[in-house]
Amino acid sequence: MPKLKSLDDLRRLRERVSEEISTRKETGTTITVGMGTCGIAAGARETMRAILNELRARDIDAHVQTVGCIGMCASEPLVDIEQAGRPRITYANITADKVSRLIEEHLVKGNVVNEWIFARMRPE
Repeated sequence: MPKLKSLDDLRRLRERVSEEISTRKETGTTITVGMGTCGIAAGARETMRAILNELRARDIDAHVQTVGCIGMCASEPLVDIEQAGRPRITYANITADKVSRLIEEHLVKGNVVNEWIFARMRPE
């Protein structure tokens, strides 16, 4: 990232990043993994690694990000999948061994894995 030398540089960077985020939300897939202490203790690091490996192996383009604890420690690791124009789905207890099925069903086939759903949120 280039050094910011002025307030105008910062404004241009903010505008560019906002456009990229907007485009990603309108056209892409975002996967969010809960990586608070509770998530890590429940295996979120391994889940995250498995997600990245599965996406790479299947050549699936998705933005993967992490968040801290959202207060649902007993359901960790939590994984959100948000796709343009579709409900945001939060899955609970997604351990590394479940990732292959999750990616296959949700991203490849377009089917929600109902038995793992924690929450479903309508698109904005």
